[in-house]
Amino acid sequence: MARAGFYAVESGKISFRKDGNWYTDEERIDNPRIAMLFSQSIRQNPDGSYFLQVAEERAAITIEDTPYVVISVEDDGCGGFAIILNDGTREALDPATLAIGAENVLYARVKGGRYRARFLRPAYYHLSGNFEADTSGSFFIQIGGKKYPLNSASGDHSEAHH
Repeated sequence: MARAGFYAVESGKISFRKDGNWYTDEERIDNPRIAMLFSQSIRQNPDGSYFLQVAEERAAITIEDTPYVVISVEDDGCGGFAIILNDGTREALDPATLAIGAENVLYARVKGGRYRARFLRPAYYHLSGNFEADTSGSFFIQIGGKKYPLNSASGDHSEAHH
């Protein structure tokens, strides 16, 4: 039974793409249970590459942009926001880690700051209603009376947070 997840996608190349979907070769994995299993099974090698670990089984994977994506944003009831990630986890948004990348993609650091997560469009739109511009045209979000600038994400795709 431990092999079920990988057996379901044969032995194709497994990838997690910036659209927030899993693929085997060029086929999107539409089974939500397998997609969730994969999202919950992401591990990182010391060299920065990624793999899936399900029981004793391992499979190398390709991560197109980030290993996690923000699928939705919720008000946390305290003036801040909670984010829901593709692995089903919910965590507080750290507004100090928000950054805007190429093509105006929004990112935040997640999992205790260890990884960058890309906001999928619906989550971005939910949060962007709270963005404001200052007199210089720079954008920020105000949470709990504090302004957090939306900085440009560096071109560094390294997930190592030093």
